[in-house]
Amino acid sequence: MKVVCISDTHELHRELAVPAGDLLLHAGDFTFFGKGTRAIKDFNAWLGELPHPHKVITCGNHEYAIDTNPDLRKLITNATILINESVIVGPAKIWGSPLTQHHDTAFGRSNASDRIQVYNNIPLDTDIVITHGPPYGVLDADETYPGPSGDRELRAAIIRVKPILHVFGHAHSGYGVRQSKDTTFVNAALFGWSGELENRPFVFEVTRFKTHRL
Repeated sequence: MKVVCISDTHELHRELAVPAGDLLLHAGDFTFFGKGTRAIKDFNAWLGELPHPHKVITCGNHEYAIDTNPDLRKLITNATILINESVIVGPAKIWGSPLTQHHDTAFGRSNASDRIQVYNNIPLDTDIVITHGPPYGVLDADETYPGPSGDRELRAAIIRVKPILHVFGHAHSGYGVRQSKDTTFVNAALFGWSGELENRPFVFEVTRFKTHRL
């Protein structure tokens, strides 16, 4: 299965050339401080124009409207939106979450015990995890933070679950790929500090046993 990974498009999705693939993953922040429905509707329309047979997304810390009114997730009709839940796509079980450890943003959960409670529900047979925020110490560099900006509780969950692929964004300066023994980590944040989409999508061939970057 060819998997295309993107994140942090911040309403610039129509400027993006998306590679072909079987599964498109978007790890959140598809709006820019989105407190209305216009950007959500346009993003959904764009998703419907893409040829990928399967599309799975989560929200990010900018998706205020959906966090405030969860019924607005129904505006996403051209992809499966995951908010602390799973879906099976072909041979892969995918679990997604928009949580970050910030207290003053959409889907922010600053209490570690709250995040642990959510992450404890990741099924052990999950193949792909898609979160908005990065795990602590893994591709989590961010110019707005003096040190690692990732989530310690998320990292512990990933070590426990051992997914084949973990896709995230949020920390724009952490864009890149890192491989551990069990998991390929992908920070797919495309938005740069210039205010433009500075980075390119990642494409992987994913099987039950390995990932291979294309």
